Amino acid sequence: MDTAMVGEVLREGIFIVIKICAPMLLLSMSVGVLLAIFQAVTQIHEQTLSFIFKLTVVILVLLIGGGWMMENLLDYAKELFALMRG
Repeated sequence: MDTAMVGEVLREGIFIVIKICAPMLLLSMSVGVLLAIFQAVTQIHEQTLSFIFKLTVVILVLLIGGGWMMENLLDYAKELFALMRG
């Protein structure tokens, strides 16, 4: 295994992590921004309100897309083990 192959494996691993985390991060960030705007308009300054909505969104994303996320991780792990085997 040369350095080019190691770099390729690391690059692919980082891409998998970004692909898996992006839906949760983007949706929770957008919910946070929308709730911040709502709280600014209504002058409600309750910190737990945004936390509960963000937590709910993350749980829903995990329930809906968890299988897809696990599939991607398993495919990547199988590729790594195939490279290690030879």
